[in-house]
Amino acid sequence: HISGSRPGARRESLESFITRMHQLEEIAQDCEGVEKSYAIQAGREVRVIVETNKVDDNKARDMARDIAKKIQMSIEFPGQIKVSVIREFRAHSYAT
Repeated sequence: HISGSRPGARRESLESFITRMHQLEEIAQDCEGVEKSYAIQAGREVRVIVETNKVDDNKARDMARDIAKKIQMSIEFPGQIKVSVIREFRAHSYAT
C-alpha cells in the first residue's frame, strides 16, 4: 500500500513512477557533456550537472531546451517538467 499523499501515488503504480524517474535521468544523461542527472520533486524537475570545460553558457541553455523537447516526445506525464542545466565554476586560492 502506497501513501496517497505521496506525489504521483494516485495516478500511477510505484513501478511506473520509478521507471519514469529513471527515463527522465537517462534522457538527460544521453547528452554530451553531462556529468550527472537527477529527477527530483517527484519527477517534476530534472537537474542536469554538466562538465564546465565541455559546456559553455549558450550550450547549457540549448541543452535545457533540447532535453525538455526530448522528454516531451518520449514520456507521458501530467503537468510540466522543469529542466535545469547547472554549470559550475569554482576558483580557489590560498593565503599562507
